Amino acid sequence: MTTDSNATQDVDVVVVGAGLAGLAAARSLAAAGLRPLVLEKQATVGGRVRTDVVDGFRLDHGFQLYNPAYPEGKRVFDYAGLDLRPFTRGAMVSLPSRNWLVADPRNEPRAMWQAIRSPIGSVSAKLRFAWYALARERMSASEVIGQNDCTALEALRAAGIDDELTDSMIRPFLSGVFLEPDLVTSRRFMDLVLRSFVRGTPSVPAQGMRALPEQLAAALPQGSVRTSASVSSIRGTGPLQVTTDFGEVTARAVVIATDPRGVSALLDGFTAPPMNSVTTWYHRATQAPSELAGGSPVLVVDGRGPGRAGPLVNSVVVSNAAATYAPAGVALVSSSALGVHESAADDQAALTHAAALHRASTAGWELVGKFVIPDALPATPAPLNVRKEVRFGDGRYIAGDHRDTPSIQGALVSGRRAAEAVIADLAGA
Repeated sequence: MTTDSNATQDVDVVVVGAGLAGLAAARSLAAAGLRPLVLEKQATVGGRVRTDVVDGFRLDHGFQLYNPAYPEGKRVFDYAGLDLRPFTRGAMVSLPSRNWLVADPRNEPRAMWQAIRSPIGSVSAKLRFAWYALARERMSASEVIGQNDCTALEALRAAGIDDELTDSMIRPFLSGVFLEPDLVTSRRFMDLVLRSFVRGTPSVPAQGMRALPEQLAAALPQGSVRTSASVSSIRGTGPLQVTTDFGEVTARAVVIATDPRGVSALLDGFTAPPMNSVTTWYHRATQAPSELAGGSPVLVVDGRGPGRAGPLVNSVVVSNAAATYAPAGVALVSSSALGVHESAADDQAALTHAAALHRASTAGWELVGKFVIPDALPATPAPLNVRKEVRFGDGRYIAGDHRDTPSIQGALVSGRRAAEAVIADLAGA
């Protein structure tokens, strides 16, 4: 990565945006022998995948996880270099009486008996859901994408999974993935998510989620990435003139890999998809890490459903998975709520709800970071077109998770797809 003010003004391809999609596109372009220049308006790479370091705590911008089962991730990342730290596969469901662990028995044998005994839906519904998830794991991605689409809720009901189990466990868990509470998300995307959960263990890099984009950027040729560089317009049809705050850049093609609003600002006629929002709080707990969630790196969700007992959709002791996220012996708790929550009253409501979920006093917890993210994920209602067109005409291409699925896997795939389209078109020019 470089911020060299003498970066070249004449390249093969300009990539606007150094998020995962843009960096993945640049990776494929460079591998094909083209000269990409990635321009990022922020001071660091990453887009929505960022990590701040505050007083010894690593704070990801919103609670994010990486699943090492992602096929595209296996292609582009060095997992040993990421030093992935796993979370529990599943969730701890908080009910008024007690908390119940519902997790993959392959990794958590005790979870099988808790799941059977728990008052979270009928035993038959639990077995149906387990069978549903395992059946997705046996399907190929193309088979999942090729299914007739409906909402996630409709798919669960059609599979014989009763509303009691859905409302007390499945909805609270998946709402934190989809960032919407009603399960109107496409069943195609839900099934891809379930497939990845069965195949892999959600994790975080030891140094924070920012390790993902930083690793991609570090693998690019020297001088390929320029940060603190804004793009205001793209003119022409070939070569293209890209206007930046440091001057004009000439390119044979441009890949726009910003957020959807950024794409709309640079491409007339592009319609940005609706976006789901989230707010994440990070607290330094007064309890030792072993005193919260039994010392486990498990997501705690409210069995009464999102928004019914408090604003939080989930809460987790991140440092129980990655001790590197906090000073030694200190518990860092990440708690998220759907939507935008900006007031002090919202902060107190989140703290009160966290106390109920963890069954612990939060009176002395210190707020060390808060992220309000209005455009966190593209909404994916049914029917979902998982492979949206990346060509926009006149040498312009689009990459981003809004072109595939709202996930790290989708961002990476979209970047490669956009690059492949550029490579093919330039070869035929």
